[in-house]
Amino acid sequence: MTTLVQTTPLALHEAARDFGDEIAIIDGGTRLTWTDLLDAVREAAGALMARGVGRGDRVAIWAPNTWHWVVAALGAHYAGAALVPLNTRYVAEEATDVLERVHAAALFVVGPFLGRDRLAELRSTATNLDIETIVVIPGDAPAEATDTAVEWADLPRLAAEVAPGLVVERGESVAPEDISDILFTSGTTGRSKGTLVAHRQALGVVRAWVERATLRTGDRYLVIPPFFHNFGYKAAILTCLVTGATIVPQASFDVPETLRLVRDLRITVLTGPPTIYQTLLDHPRRGEFDLSSLRVAVTGASTVPVVLIERMRAELEFEVVVTAYGLSESAGFGTMCRPDDDPETIANTSGEAIADFEIRIDTNGEVLLRGPNVMLGYLDDPENTAKTIDADGWLHTGDVGVLDERGYLKITDRLKDMYISGGFNVYPAEVEQVLARLDGVAESAVIGVPDERMGEVGKAYVVRKPGSALTEQDVIAHAKQSLANFKVPRHIEFRDALPYSAAGKVLKRQLREEIS
Repeated sequence: MTTLVQTTPLALHEAARDFGDEIAIIDGGTRLTWTDLLDAVREAAGALMARGVGRGDRVAIWAPNTWHWVVAALGAHYAGAALVPLNTRYVAEEATDVLERVHAAALFVVGPFLGRDRLAELRSTATNLDIETIVVIPGDAPAEATDTAVEWADLPRLAAEVAPGLVVERGESVAPEDISDILFTSGTTGRSKGTLVAHRQALGVVRAWVERATLRTGDRYLVIPPFFHNFGYKAAILTCLVTGATIVPQASFDVPETLRLVRDLRITVLTGPPTIYQTLLDHPRRGEFDLSSLRVAVTGASTVPVVLIERMRAELEFEVVVTAYGLSESAGFGTMCRPDDDPETIANTSGEAIADFEIRIDTNGEVLLRGPNVMLGYLDDPENTAKTIDADGWLHTGDVGVLDERGYLKITDRLKDMYISGGFNVYPAEVEQVLARLDGVAESAVIGVPDERMGEVGKAYVVRKPGSALTEQDVIAHAKQSLANFKVPRHIEFRDALPYSAAGKVLKRQLREEIS
């Protein structure tokens, strides 16, 4: 029986050996074979080592989907560091909080891109941010010259300072139990929590996903989900790493460009929230493009109508359409449908447990997961770790669900008030804390309400302080200063008072019932 490698550096060695001259990445005019990718990753790792990055350090990335992200992420792993992806929708205040908490030794950040200069934002917000190495990834506009940042083009020069043998030795020294990534997910207290996942866990869940999705060598995978998310990082980059499929990053979702890429590059795999497929199906120019190469679709993250599954199979001609469920605390995965499941099963359930997970529903209806791929814990937070993973090893997901006779999971509600906007989790407590800092707000309550395009968006119920003339525009403008766009409430309703229970908690269920 063949022993599977348990670290991404060794997985990359295998990919270069087994797939060699096959194309690993296509990004515009950049094409890298698996051999090229290994060379580029070793170069990035050598540059990090030259700058003092050691095993166990943390390396963050704040950039959109490009080939640089893949090289930087695997380069961080190869240097023995843990990867810390930053949400590209973060404002500088949110990014700074994460960078400080992980004590980042290095940061890869995109230069000016789509009208934002993230490095300039960081410098104006975090005047005392102590990061030894900042590497600027090329954006879509020239970056301002700086004495402290390293340009991407400087990596070869830096890497030349470290003997190649030492770089390979570092990559081979990475252990299965070493932390591969720290993904941050907001908590009900309003402050994000970093989930610690080991290399063996990241590869374990990825291989299970590959089996269900039927991903294989020769597939071309258009990656629309952002790399900072498990759906983009693990379910795309790492799945291609273990199969030899080709990564095709898309930096921002643009429907005509997506249709063109599918046609021109003969894309076979497309993943993402249901809104992506709905948008493609409804685009008036869809008929102009040959999409017959499409083979596999994986979706989830929100309600999936049966008719959407049927249209994906009939009109987009996907052979495989499956849904999945997971969370960062379970290394991004948990359950998944089978390729031969019927449309009703795919639309109405999230499938059965994969990746050696056990699943059960407790007396409160909460979904519990247990297995070798439950996170190691939250970063520097033993209290919340103990609350989330009980003494018997069960991960309390915070989601309410039911299991059918086949062991298929259907999510029916959320114990927490989290809602999903455009495929991203939003935790109302975090938004409410931001609104509480706005002069004129006495109290607020945020819930998710249905939205045709985003699935759900935020609605904030606000009670003004006496004498305040606060407007809807004031509230939204304030939220935009401190929150990523997908967290900003789209609807504001002012009220004289909020409904409270006898225990003094806002009755959000009552607010939701008013919407339905």
